[in-house]
Amino acid sequence: MSFVKGAGTLTKLLEKAPQRRDAILNAALKEFTAQGYDNASTNVIAKEAGLSKALMFHYVGSKQKLFLFVYDYFSELLYREYFCKMDFSIKDIFDRFRTSYLLQIKLLKQYPYLIDFDKLSAKTKSAEINKAIEERAKNKPTYQIFDMINISKFRSGLDIEKCKQFILWANIGFTHQILEGIRDSEMQALNYESIITTLDDYICELKKLFYA
Repeated sequence: MSFVKGAGTLTKLLEKAPQRRDAILNAALKEFTAQGYDNASTNVIAKEAGLSKALMFHYVGSKQKLFLFVYDYFSELLYREYFCKMDFSIKDIFDRFRTSYLLQIKLLKQYPYLIDFDKLSAKTKSAEINKAIEERAKNKPTYQIFDMINISKFRSGLDIEKCKQFILWANIGFTHQILEGIRDSEMQALNYESIITTLDDYICELKKLFYA
């Protein structure tokens, strides 16, 4: 399944060496998720990617083409490397969350700002961009992390639905912690092994709270 609609217009970008390609994609994803499409600066993106603005536009054509390419590229990446690899045969909710995070962390090593991808779907002042995102959203895969989980390990007397909400809040909090680490560190210096260790510690404590 392919989501990349604009790849044909940006083949020059795809043909570049992976290091240059990823520099442009990371710089654009960082700026678009932080500032939104309307306020994102192509000057900032070019500088972050280590290119002159003229050279960057030689590869990407325009701000709009770059934005939609970034959206499509990472939609495809998430579908291929996350949704298709997520193992829903895992019925323990904490093991499922851990699997989800390990897949995400693997992607974050290459694209640290991917964790903020959903912000690309925010409304903009451009009717054309909004329409393009709405059309893409129709084909966007979705999944529910709590579907068909095994609840037999939960302690007797607990409200399972409320427990799910608590677990989800813990998940959101951990995600924000990762985001803060990305924002406060150089990408190369972010300690992913430490993130996994912290994740395992949190999961261990959560199991003590909810499981018999």
